[in-house]
Amino acid sequence: MKTDLSRRSFLKSSTLAVAGAAAIQGFPFVMTSHAAPDDPIRVGVIGCGGRGTGAMLNVLGAATKVIYPNSGYHTEDVASDATIMRNIQIVALADLFPDRLQRCREQLTKLKLNVADEACFTGFDAYKKLLAIPEINYVILAEPPHFRPAHLLAAVEAGKHVFMEKPAAVDGPGVRTVLEAAKLATQKGLGISAGTQRRHEKGYVETIKRLQDGAIGEIHSGRAYWNGGVIWSVAKRPEWSDMEWQIRNWNYFTWLSGDHIAEQHVHNLDVINWALNDYPVKAHGMGGRQVRQGEIHGHIYDHFAVEFEYENGARMYSQCRQMDGVPSRVEEAVEGSNGVSDCKSLIKTRDGKVWKFEGKSPNPYEQEHVDLIQSIRAGAPINDAYAIAMSTLTGIMGRESAYSGRSVTRDEVLNSKIVLGPQKYEFGPLPFPPVAMPGVYEFA
Repeated sequence: MKTDLSRRSFLKSSTLAVAGAAAIQGFPFVMTSHAAPDDPIRVGVIGCGGRGTGAMLNVLGAATKVIYPNSGYHTEDVASDATIMRNIQIVALADLFPDRLQRCREQLTKLKLNVADEACFTGFDAYKKLLAIPEINYVILAEPPHFRPAHLLAAVEAGKHVFMEKPAAVDGPGVRTVLEAAKLATQKGLGISAGTQRRHEKGYVETIKRLQDGAIGEIHSGRAYWNGGVIWSVAKRPEWSDMEWQIRNWNYFTWLSGDHIAEQHVHNLDVINWALNDYPVKAHGMGGRQVRQGEIHGHIYDHFAVEFEYENGARMYSQCRQMDGVPSRVEEAVEGSNGVSDCKSLIKTRDGKVWKFEGKSPNPYEQEHVDLIQSIRAGAPINDAYAIAMSTLTGIMGRESAYSGRSVTRDEVLNSKIVLGPQKYEFGPLPFPPVAMPGVYEFA
């Protein structure tokens, strides 16, 4: 993987003509440049917890939206030149745990929808059974992040379009798997979209387009923050093994979540990467575990502060924190040679000119599905896997720098052989390592 990682070179090395891709044996969803607006989208959900159920409801919500030509954005107002999203069905569910799958089915029941018993799968191999259903052409991946790279690659190999939640992975080998899946998806003419919903929020889209067009000159620095409260946790029950408890309480174990700098803060890191149209080459970080110290909180940190360095000398200054009782700050900002911007809706230039986004922005959690489905039906599916893989790698770089107490480079993290997690997936004992201590913990 010690190669040119620019998006241009990535696409150049992986692109095949869509016409040729449509002829690949086993391709389940033939697309043309004049595909019908109601081509069926048959969805399988892998990971039926809170986010998986939410993503399922989001794609069903997208089915009710009105799409205007040449805009890509939906609205509640119907017009003569609009197309209504339709023909989107949930046909299969998969989760490790039967109780989580059942709660997801209950949400469908409230909508007078049903998934047949024979299309509901549980266990570590549930995803394989779902992907074997030929009618499915759109897969939602919302399992804990550790499992995402393997599931993504399997979905693409099975010929499915994919909506995957963030982050894309928890370690360097996982990121490499996502990049492999991204190339294969391009070759097969398959779409991949990620749960970085800011890339589908109209204010961000309009603002960053102007930034990339030079509205504030060359961007030399960015700031990214996710300083928020403590998120949900799950106490261990006597009947649960270590493996089951850790997966149910997955946010608090690095092998499952990547730590919150990768799992949650990736949103803000991705915005700065997007604005700069580049990804960091080095990270200099620190962090620790000051407030959240109970066993229920596993072994991850509760705060990070990282300086990221880009190849052109630009810097991103990053903070993330999960603590209660202190002010929250979740935002991004950039500064250039000719002004500043909040990346979301405001640009101020040195000569006093101000641009503000004042339009309406659809629900970005639904819009990300609208954008992917629209691209599929147009015969030109989007592929966001490279962007989410590299922003995930950014978060992992920050984590490993803070854990180890030294600077780390993009190449050494991407090419690392360290695979987080057990060698075998089975319920039983699973000790987890102590909290990483700089000067003691080694990243190699």
